[in-house]
Amino acid sequence: MVTRRPSVLRRQEQRGTSLLEVMVTLLIVAFGLFGLAALHTRLQTSEMEGYQRSQAITLLNDMASRIATNRRVAASYVTSAPIGGSAACPAAIGTRQQIDAAEWCTALQGAAETSGGSKTGTVIGGRGCVEDLGNNEYLVTVAWQGLVPIAAPPAGVACGKNQYDDANTNCKNDLCRRTVTTLVRIGKLS
Repeated sequence: MVTRRPSVLRRQEQRGTSLLEVMVTLLIVAFGLFGLAALHTRLQTSEMEGYQRSQAITLLNDMASRIATNRRVAASYVTSAPIGGSAACPAAIGTRQQIDAAEWCTALQGAAETSGGSKTGTVIGGRGCVEDLGNNEYLVTVAWQGLVPIAAPPAGVACGKNQYDDANTNCKNDLCRRTVTTLVRIGKLS
């Protein structure tokens, strides 16, 4: 039986990977990792936006319930300017409406949770408005600061308008203002 030895040239070709192949592989892996990091960042932003929306809906339902519960004086809940944000909250003394407005204001500012003296328990820059639409209908709105520019709310939603613009970011023309609204109808009982 005759055995052949591979030529010296053939042995050198099959010894392993070249430095160029390793560099190309590392480049491909690096691009994949950069893409994964970008995806993770977008997921965190989406998660925070969703959390803020759920908090805003909770605050919205809170005030709508307060108005419906105190229906005889629902008109007294109408706000002339947004409450919450960095403005001082009304005093929680006197009528049920004044107490409700003060509690809603502190909830909009995040009093439910604090961290190092800062209120952190709600939406960023939360503001609330109650508008009288006539015919015993009231529009309750919660507005807050979004993290990335998307689209401005409809023109008919005035709560927090032009209060979330920032010249240093892309948050111009209300593109970072987020709002949720609900309509509270008070029936006339005879």
